[in-house]
Amino acid sequence: MGERIKRAIGVKGDFKTAVLPMINYSYANMFMGGAGYIISMYFNVFLTDTVNISLKSAGIVVMLATLWDAVTDPAMGIITDRTRSKTGKHRRYLLWGIPVLFLSYTLLWNSFGLNGAVSPGRAVVYYTIVYMLYKTAYTIISVPHTAMLPELAPEYDLRTQYNSVGYLFNSAGMVPSFLFTVAILQLFGSGDNITSQSRLPFLVVGLVLSSFFSFAVFLTWKKTREPSSLDNRLEPFDLGYVLREYRLVFKNKAFRQYFFMSLAYQFSTGFYSNTKVYYIKYLANQYKSYGLFNAVAGVAEASAFPLNYALTIKFGKKKCGNLVTPLMVAGLAIGLLMQTSTPGTGTRTLFFLLMLLSMVLYPFGMSGLGFVSTNIFPDLTDVDELITGRRREGVIATFSTLIKKSISGVMAALVGFVLQGFGLVTGDAVAEFEKANGTLYTQTPPAVFGVRLCVAIVPIAAALVSLFLLRRFQMTKDDHAMIRAAIAAKHRFGAVALTGEQIARCEAISGQKFSDTWLGKGNNTPDAVALVRDEEGGYAPAESTAAPENS
Repeated sequence: MGERIKRAIGVKGDFKTAVLPMINYSYANMFMGGAGYIISMYFNVFLTDTVNISLKSAGIVVMLATLWDAVTDPAMGIITDRTRSKTGKHRRYLLWGIPVLFLSYTLLWNSFGLNGAVSPGRAVVYYTIVYMLYKTAYTIISVPHTAMLPELAPEYDLRTQYNSVGYLFNSAGMVPSFLFTVAILQLFGSGDNITSQSRLPFLVVGLVLSSFFSFAVFLTWKKTREPSSLDNRLEPFDLGYVLREYRLVFKNKAFRQYFFMSLAYQFSTGFYSNTKVYYIKYLANQYKSYGLFNAVAGVAEASAFPLNYALTIKFGKKKCGNLVTPLMVAGLAIGLLMQTSTPGTGTRTLFFLLMLLSMVLYPFGMSGLGFVSTNIFPDLTDVDELITGRRREGVIATFSTLIKKSISGVMAALVGFVLQGFGLVTGDAVAEFEKANGTLYTQTPPAVFGVRLCVAIVPIAAALVSLFLLRRFQMTKDDHAMIRAAIAAKHRFGAVALTGEQIARCEAISGQKFSDTWLGKGNNTPDAVALVRDEEGGYAPAESTAAPENS
């Protein structure tokens, strides 16, 4: 990487020591970005239009797998936090998750001839088990991978740089996965319409992508290094310990703010992404352009990255979300204008252009809140340490991944129930009607409203809630630097003396009375060390004659 580029993105040091570790850590992002992207675009329509499972049954499949996810995620967080290993707490689980990932993602796209119209019970049971297996694989890999970041990148801006490289690798997983899927569907004659004849191309997609994602995770396991955890202090393990660990998470005000902001954001994107294929196929009647629309959306989201990164480095982690989220709302609002029929060349062209505009505005604007959420998360572990005195990346990471996965699953289930409840018709019933009549199947007005509700109305409301909560998030770069310096001084000297203003900031961010936190306990001693500004504008312990306790 050239020196100008490194200076532009704020990376210090040479390529081998500064940039290469970010790349090595981010290979696994190709799996976490690409696998979920293909599922969000094709899995629901694969279940309803290829396997002929009803919309409600597809929702049940996703819901049951999500309930299983809610069990495995917290368990994985505790497992990683309690792992003692010379190679670190997290890395080994990436390797162990690879065979589960390969098997589950392959089976996810193979129906073994099951037909939901003939044997709905068998189809639902099979896909529930397989989807649960995939969720398990994702948990085994994503929780440790997310939890590893605060240890690999302890500094505020360095975490943004790691997440930025990870963001690029998300795209490096999404783009080839998408292009390959589109190419295979087109090659096998399913590019213009997905029907019950699309089983073979989806099986090929599953086999190839499972190999690609498994290799990406293997590269991160092979090339990433993390500190030893052999000195990890373990508390006695029982049910009370588990409940205490997760109750402590929600005592953290900064985490609560992040949690509900991310919850609203995932609610918005989950409803939209799980409805988009039905929106394009059955409302806009433009499924032939589905690949083009998604390609445009991918380019728009990627093009927002330089702006999001520059705003974050210059103005802090909230700025890009505040600035570009209105574009997301504008893109969603186009869903309110789209009509179920387009009689006339001029009208068809107009609606096609509106769809293209939506595919630019929504992902460009959506990327801002997504970038904020990703970058805020690692800092929550430091606020948690302020309160507890322990590093609990696994427990904190559990909630990050749980939000992203379980909310997406819940939205898929809700979308299925809502669309079927409003009377949307899918699958072979539509294909047979269009084949017999030579015209497009026209959905009823209630079905059209159901699509609008899921693709625009609910996502807009949730996006606005997320934006409101983002503006209330308090921790700044200077706050984070002060908190980390205070934690380091407390570990080293046993006591730290903060100013009244610094104590007020700790209380505002943590939501706890300072004297009740680990950082605030036992500080009324002559040996307490104050913080002073260093030459770079950060914080460092003042000169002290006290003998360090843990040096």
